[in-house]
Amino acid sequence: MNYQALEPLPQSMAAVICHGPEDYRLEEWPTPQPGPGEVVLRVAAVGICASDLKCYTGAPLFWGMGDKPGYCQPPVIPGHEFVGTVAALGAGAGEKYGLALGDVAVSEQIVPCWHCRFCERGQYWMCPHGDVYGFRQRAFGAMAEYVLLPAGALNYRVPDSVPVAHAAFIEPLACSIHAVQRGEIQLGDVVVIAGAGPLGLGMVAAARLRGPRLLIVVDLNDQRLELARTCGADLGLNPRRVDVVDEVLKLTGGYGCDVYIEATGHPAAVQQGLDMIRRLGTFVEFSVMREPVTVDWTIIGDLKELNIHGSHLSPYCYPIAIDMLARGLLPMEQIITHTLPLADFERGIELVHAGTASIKVALQP
Repeated sequence: MNYQALEPLPQSMAAVICHGPEDYRLEEWPTPQPGPGEVVLRVAAVGICASDLKCYTGAPLFWGMGDKPGYCQPPVIPGHEFVGTVAALGAGAGEKYGLALGDVAVSEQIVPCWHCRFCERGQYWMCPHGDVYGFRQRAFGAMAEYVLLPAGALNYRVPDSVPVAHAAFIEPLACSIHAVQRGEIQLGDVVVIAGAGPLGLGMVAAARLRGPRLLIVVDLNDQRLELARTCGADLGLNPRRVDVVDEVLKLTGGYGCDVYIEATGHPAAVQQGLDMIRRLGTFVEFSVMREPVTVDWTIIGDLKELNIHGSHLSPYCYPIAIDMLARGLLPMEQIITHTLPLADFERGIELVHAGTASIKVALQP
């Protein structure tokens, strides 16, 4: 074999295989073998993301609509929020990434091409040829006993100060950090984050570090709102109990919030944000929507002259996320509510889909 390994890799492994919408199966699959510059991790934990759920339920982004192809390339192993132990190193991989056999490591969710216009400008997260783990043939995901990190992946060693059980949250937290960066929060701003799921909670912790005057979270679940306060929110608003737009306007002298970050994935939250944000405010759209969302663009342009910022993935944010977890800035024992064996992946998907009894669900192969 042309690689270093802690012990011989098995010929096959247990893996969840995505064959199509709602057609995911636990199967025996060949164990990946690393080539030059590649790394194989023995998976310790892999989170189930909202985008995993949308792929499972058949969202057009992943499966196509009309003449527009989908992103998913079955059969493929899902899972892009993962952490594992370095089980094997291809030639040169250890030196390139500063990794040794037995290290705990994570990998950014996208494997860029490194040759396109965006990659050459350092904007690798927008690479049109990049492959996100868990959806593409070049980057199988981590709902399996082992995962291959291809040459060109962005890999990081996880320090001992971050518990392995928490390290699968590095990926969603890094995405949350990037969304907050896109909001360009200034000292003294009033910030509203819509959605107190795992990503929204990460946004709360990151936004707190930016020094807002008032940090408000909107969610339909009172328990999540309470957890958001633990993460740093000043106020939680439940649309089932109050008119959240009216409340924000009252709190801001009728002007509205300075920054609104949408992290619910629900169309109603888009209009809600447009109604509560002030003129010249900044609206960050983070979510993956199942269907196209229609709004009155006059609000964005002529009425309020808003700054509309998208947020995609987590460029340059993994080191920040690792540091935040090492410093204990999030109540991870409360955020990771369920850890299930790989064979129970369907129950994990059901928990994420219900969204009532869980916050972050992780699988342990």
